[in-house]
Amino acid sequence: MKPDFSKSADGLLPAIVQDARTKRVLMQAYMNEDAYTLTQQTQRATFWSRSRNALWTKGETSGHYLHVKEMLLDCDADSILIKALPEGPVCHTGAATCWNEANEPDFLVKLEELIQSRRHQAPESSYTAQLLARGINKVAQKVGEEAVELVIEAKDDNRDLFLGEAADLLYHYLVLLTAKNCSLADVLAVLEKRHHKQ
Repeated sequence: MKPDFSKSADGLLPAIVQDARTKRVLMQAYMNEDAYTLTQQTQRATFWSRSRNALWTKGETSGHYLHVKEMLLDCDADSILIKALPEGPVCHTGAATCWNEANEPDFLVKLEELIQSRRHQAPESSYTAQLLARGINKVAQKVGEEAVELVIEAKDDNRDLFLGEAADLLYHYLVLLTAKNCSLADVLAVLEKRHHKQ
């Protein structure tokens, strides 16, 4: 299905931009057929500026491009959803979104990104970097130790200790995924596949 630009007298359709990673709505603009085609070709979001009466690629002056991952049409083919990865703030005011909302990933995603960065930057003061440097066997051993400690705390009634051990296990599990060149998204994909088989 292609956008039906004939549904609008001026040939413009609303284009809603969503962060492909965080799912936050970033901005809304308009596209004509040329903007849509150019966006498909370059994978950088291009719109029609009603005030300038010209095409404009988001980021052409600021450097804050929108790298398009997917474009979807609504059921009537007269509205476009653009899933993109922003390169910096999206709004011309400098805000992350045009509604002045924060656009950050969930904490678990941020933690995973931090763990992955420790693997490459490896600051001496970082426990994560030190653990990764000790190799896969040590990382796997730590996951086993934390799992046992969680099981022990699960048998007692101290909620705080149980949650502390659960957090330790989750953290070390993320370190193990990084050590194995895997991600939480990879694991979730397996779970989703299993779920859809049922």
